[in-house]
Amino acid sequence: MPATEYQGSFLGRISIRRNQIASMDGNHEQEIEDLEIFQKHVADRFSELLSASDAAATPDASVDPLLSIAWLRKLLDAFICCEAEFKALVFMGRDPSQIVRPPLDRLIPELLERVVKALDVCNAVTHGVESIRHWHKLAEIAVTALEQRPIGEGQVRRAKKALTSLMAAMTMEDKESSTSKATERAWSFGRRGSKDRTAGQFRSLYWNVSKSWSAAKQIQSMLGNISAPRGAESTGLPLPVFVMSIVLSFVTWTLVAAIPCQERNGLPTHFPIPRQLTWAQSIIGLQERIGEEWKKKEKKGSAGLLEEMQKMEKLGQSLLEFSDSFHFPAEPERVEEVAAQVAELAETCRKLEEGLCPLQLQIREVFHRMVRSRGEMLDILDQAGKVATPIM
Repeated sequence: MPATEYQGSFLGRISIRRNQIASMDGNHEQEIEDLEIFQKHVADRFSELLSASDAAATPDASVDPLLSIAWLRKLLDAFICCEAEFKALVFMGRDPSQIVRPPLDRLIPELLERVVKALDVCNAVTHGVESIRHWHKLAEIAVTALEQRPIGEGQVRRAKKALTSLMAAMTMEDKESSTSKATERAWSFGRRGSKDRTAGQFRSLYWNVSKSWSAAKQIQSMLGNISAPRGAESTGLPLPVFVMSIVLSFVTWTLVAAIPCQERNGLPTHFPIPRQLTWAQSIIGLQERIGEEWKKKEKKGSAGLLEEMQKMEKLGQSLLEFSDSFHFPAEPERVEEVAAQVAELAETCRKLEEGLCPLQLQIREVFHRMVRSRGEMLDILDQAGKVATPIM
């Protein structure tokens, strides 16, 4: 069953359940069943994403390679579905007083704080996408120059100028991991306890970011106090809070690893997920594979793990070497080899042209969904607090 179909089925099931009057025992059994379905949906979604990680080794062009733009969009789709089901499972039609009982009185605010950090990461990643747009334009200039026949010194000089700028920009991005020189930073919105939840305040993802802000530290902070529920909590509401915390942290971590983002040195490569959890196997598998790629990236230096960006960097370097050693007329064998590389770079540019805008819009959608969800959850907490406060 497609993800959207079983998501709709699950949300409808929760809505009907919460409007039914049943015995406490029956409710508990239904809660356990709903928790199992939620975990299964999470497992299924990330299992599909994991299967794409082997695409590079297969000739199947219909499968999106790991960390390609198309794969990242599917990752964001999976997050949106998980987030919607989480809200339904934990909050829909539920007595608000249940949300402020221990340990949820601690776990929910911690999750909301992670959401704030994830919003900050979305802002930073949006800057990274703008950097990739600039690199894409430079790569297109080189492609246009080197596609002309016969290849002359004028075309090669033009391509060399664009490729030199491209490689310098990508190298600078890796070293500085920053696209802003502002010294003041505007947070996505107020920290825990803020009462301002107006959606109009967050129409733009763009911000000023201080030089001290670190994407790696944001992710470390998100992972810092996550712990798997034990005992009776492992079959209660603390479980979906833990699941959603892991999903949120994994998605933001993946975006930071894939897309240029300020200060990624020290990005964590380990997640606090017990291996015996069946729903988490696919996330663990993805995290390990991406983590290994990230370690390689840190050793050799690269602006990010985005599939199209890595191809652009590799091809750009090779074509720059060709332009450095070019003498007219070029050898036919070398011209043929360069033509194949130019065609591959042109295809990469096409994917960037078609994919960057939808990806940026999807990041924006995720941002605004998290803003709305956070506001809704804060409203429920406020309502629960008023119910729990005795009337004097």
